[in-house]
Amino acid sequence: HESRAVTNRQMMNAAVAYLHLLGTHQGVRVLEEIRERTAELTKLTSDFAATGAGLQADADRMATELALVDSRLLMAREQAGVAGAQLARVISADPQMDWIPTEITVMPLSIVTLEGDRSGMIATGLLRRPELREAQSLVAAACERYRREKFAPLVPSVLLGFSNGGFGGGLGNNLSDVDGRYDFDALVAWEVRNFGLGEHASRRNTSAQVQQAKYEKLRVMDQVASEISEAYAQVSFRSQQVGVAEKAIQTVLDSYQRNVSRIRDGQGLPLESLQSLRALEDAQRGYIDAVTGYNQAQFRLQWALGWPVSPPPQQTEVITSDVAI
Repeated sequence: HESRAVTNRQMMNAAVAYLHLLGTHQGVRVLEEIRERTAELTKLTSDFAATGAGLQADADRMATELALVDSRLLMAREQAGVAGAQLARVISADPQMDWIPTEITVMPLSIVTLEGDRSGMIATGLLRRPELREAQSLVAAACERYRREKFAPLVPSVLLGFSNGGFGGGLGNNLSDVDGRYDFDALVAWEVRNFGLGEHASRRNTSAQVQQAKYEKLRVMDQVASEISEAYAQVSFRSQQVGVAEKAIQTVLDSYQRNVSRIRDGQGLPLESLQSLRALEDAQRGYIDAVTGYNQAQFRLQWALGWPVSPPPQQTEVITSDVAI
C-alpha cells in the first residue's frame, strides 16, 4: 500500500510539473506576441514623431515600453527553463536537456467531474486511498504484536538439538564394538521477565503502539478529507476563473483592434493603444494561469480520490532533443 501511495503521488507530481512547464511556455508565446504588437506600435509612434504628427516624448515612451516587454520576455524564458529543470527532477531525467511541450496551447482538461457532492467524494477517497489502507494495516500489525505480548508468558520456547558420533569400548588398549550414535534433545522453557514486571511493561508498550497506530489512522483520514476538500474547491472556483478569463480576453482584444483601426485611419495616436495592449497581456497571462491552475487541481483531485494518475500518453507527451517521454 505504501508503494502504491508513493507511485501515485509521484505520478501526480509529474503531471503538475508538466502542466507548469506547459503554462510557462505558453507565457513565453504570449509575450512574444505582445512584443510584436509593441514593436509595431513603437514604429508607428516613431513615424508619427518624424512627420510631426506626434511627439518625440511619445516615441521615447513606447521605446521604453518595448524594453520592458523584452525584460518580461527574458524573465518568462527563465521561468520556462526552471520549469523544465523541475520536471526533470521529478521524473529523474537529465536536467541539462531542453524540455519542450508538444501542445500548441493550453486547454482545460476534464478528468474529474463535480457532479457528486463533496461528502461523497470524501467517502470515495477514504475507501480507495492506499495511504489509509497502509494505516489500517499498521493498526492490525500493532494489535497482533499486543496479542503476542499478552500471551507471551504462556507460550514456551522450544529448543531442539541433534548430535551424532562414534562410540565404542574394550579392555586395555583395545577398542572394539565401535558404532554410530544419534541423539535428539528437546528443551521447553517458560520465561517471566523481571518477575512479571517486564511482561507488564512490554504489554503497556505494545498497547501504546496500538493507540499510536489508531491515532495515525485518524490523522490520515483527516488528511485525505482535507486534500479532497481543497482540490474540490480549487477545481470548482478555478473553472469559473477560466470562463471569466476567456471573456476578458475577447473584450480587451476587441478594444485593442478598435484602437489600432482608429490609428490606421488617422483618428488617434499609437500611444492610445498602449493601455489596451497591456490589458491584453494581463488577460492572456491570466487565462494561462487560470487554465494551468485548473488542470493541476484536476490532477490533484484525481490523486486525492485514490484513483491512479495515468492519463493517455497523447495528453502528457513531452519531447526533448534526445528523448521522447
